[in-house]
Amino acid sequence: MATLFAGTSGFAYPAWKPGFYPAGLPQTKFLEHYASRLNTVEINYTFRHLPSATTLESWATATPNGFSFAIKAHQRITHLLRLKGAEDATAFFLKALEPLRAAGRLGPVLFQLPPYLTYDPQRLAAFLQILPAGIRAAFEFRDQSWLVDDIYELLRAHNVSLCVAESEKLEVPEVITADFVYYRLRKPDYSAAEIDAYAARCRDLLAAGHDLYVMFKHEEDHTGALRAEQLLRSAAPVVAPAHGAHAA
Repeated sequence: MATLFAGTSGFAYPAWKPGFYPAGLPQTKFLEHYASRLNTVEINYTFRHLPSATTLESWATATPNGFSFAIKAHQRITHLLRLKGAEDATAFFLKALEPLRAAGRLGPVLFQLPPYLTYDPQRLAAFLQILPAGIRAAFEFRDQSWLVDDIYELLRAHNVSLCVAESEKLEVPEVITADFVYYRLRKPDYSAAEIDAYAARCRDLLAAGHDLYVMFKHEEDHTGALRAEQLLRSAAPVVAPAHGAHAA
């Protein structure tokens, strides 16, 4: 059964007390509490830092079966090398994620391209060739020039998801290019009606067999976490339990 994963981009925010985390909860217990209410989190820390095996193992221990960590790819791959000649850097980065994969907690790897990197299908095609089988990958393009049919076809050929990113600056169209769909909902707020509309769309995509990863904006406000929780509830009639046996 396809699964809806909903969460936020990060979890380690003391400012979420008491709206999401209990007032007396120590920060060492944040992830455990988060994972009792939501079933995925996007880790942005990995954009600038390589996590230690000990850290990843502790994250796996703190979360139940069925929880999924979406990992942002390191900036060396996307911003410094800009995907070119990135074989070694990519292999090294993915190898570092092995503790999560071994624990069944590794979700998609998000490759967020810089806004100054524009349409270059040959560069993208060469990079997609080096991605290993078995790794779910999503691409967030932040320049409009990438949002064209030949890029979508490249992604489809490798079962790579177009990241449907929605912000005040750029809205990426919902084009399905893989057996899963990755959403980044970055607007300041979403009304209850908007969440219900997303839930209806999620039900359609789940029925079609697509796993979904929906990440709400985090910042220093707990609202995104509550919206993710609301989405899981709203889609619940046809969604497997949040902490089912799915392994990403």
